[in-house]
Amino acid sequence: MDESTSLDIEALKMTEEQYVLEAQSGHLQQPRCDAVDPVGLYGWRKRFLYFFLSLLLVIMIVNLALTVWIVKVMHFTVDGMGNLQVNGEGIRLEGISEFLLPLYVKEIQSRRASPLVVRSNRNVTINARNDQGQLTGQLTVGPHSVEAQCQRFEVRSRDGGKVLFSVDEKKISIGTDTVRVTGSDGGVFGHSVETPHIQADASQDLKLESPTRTLTMEAPRGVEVTAARGKLKATCRKDLELQSTEGEIFLDANAIRLGSFLPLGVYSPSSDAASQKQTVYELCICPNGKLYLSPAGSRSSCYSTSNVCLWN
Repeated sequence: MDESTSLDIEALKMTEEQYVLEAQSGHLQQPRCDAVDPVGLYGWRKRFLYFFLSLLLVIMIVNLALTVWIVKVMHFTVDGMGNLQVNGEGIRLEGISEFLLPLYVKEIQSRRASPLVVRSNRNVTINARNDQGQLTGQLTVGPHSVEAQCQRFEVRSRDGGKVLFSVDEKKISIGTDTVRVTGSDGGVFGHSVETPHIQADASQDLKLESPTRTLTMEAPRGVEVTAARGKLKATCRKDLELQSTEGEIFLDANAIRLGSFLPLGVYSPSSDAASQKQTVYELCICPNGKLYLSPAGSRSSCYSTSNVCLWN
């Protein structure tokens, strides 16, 4: 035990002496420590980062404030925006709306018991197109006129069953029971008019006139002119002709009067003074159909005064 212990002590001393000698001779190498780089931002980079984050925070706050202001001013809600409401049936606008570009819709309807007003500084144009985009109908309301361009224009009754007025390229049809013309000059027609009845208003005169041409009334079963509470007057500048090709001309009245324009037949020129006192005449007719008056006597005097038939 003592010998081993002494050996260990000697070995330890030899090791310490050897370490001291090597250290002094410089053969023993000291361990080296590598340089450690600092982690993080320092200096102007750190200041720039803080400035950028502050600026970004300010911009976010300003955007949030503007968003809240726009929502409040425009009245954004779950149903829509202010006067504009979106629902399952479509879009509903309250108040006055202005459209700067064309508006494409299927139906425009006003509120119940409220009128629909469409305004424009120039004109209002409504177009209808087919599936190919071709224009099939157009309604233009301008400052001076209202124009409709279509194949057929119709005005129907309230229930939509009766056509009151229709126009196409060939004709104009009026389906009302009465057509009333209230102008001071009446109605002017460039061509023929077909109607079953022409009647003036109560206490008004009915006048049919053709200033420069002929006025013709035709009907396959007859033409009836009736004045229920007044007189019927026919005036012309030249001949007034009553003609019946197959029937007769029938005059039925309490009294039939022929004016003073009928020529007066006399026996001789010397009997003019006597004829002035004559108050009763008989109506005579010449072979050519000319009528004249002859002084009435106990017998017919038409033959004695037939010289009137020789006059032009």
